[in-house]
Amino acid sequence: MNDLQSLAQQLGDHLLRAGLSLVTAESCTGGWIAKLVTDIPGSSAWLDRGLVTYSNESKQEMLGVRPETLERDGAVSEATVREMARGALERSRAGIAVAVSGIAGPGGGTPDKPVGTVWIAWVREGGETLARVHRFQGDREAVRRQSVRAALEGLIGSL
Repeated sequence: MNDLQSLAQQLGDHLLRAGLSLVTAESCTGGWIAKLVTDIPGSSAWLDRGLVTYSNESKQEMLGVRPETLERDGAVSEATVREMARGALERSRAGIAVAVSGIAGPGGGTPDKPVGTVWIAWVREGGETLARVHRFQGDREAVRRQSVRAALEGLIGSL
């Protein structure tokens, strides 16, 4: 079992003990978190749903991200991932949510938001939304892999 699979299994164990289910709202990770979770037999007991909201329009339509947030802060921002996480939680039957939005590269970076910039947010039902920015190194695959790892570790840490 590789390290990401191991983290996903640990997450499942924690969610089962806590009696919670998970919803994911993924942009740059393209459903990778949900894929890892559904690779685990029995994950239907603790995964409610996974949403891939790659475009700004899908973030608005499926998660309720406000157009003004996207215009003011951009898709890769603290405000956007906070709204993504809260929106996913509100639109699901889950008790905990994770949201990821970033610039995996090789293009798309700016001086303020270089390639490897990834925002991740976590929120539990009735709890505070936590968000953290990461500056990952490497190619597109490496940035996405590190994003998935950080998202899983953050979920485990919040349980």
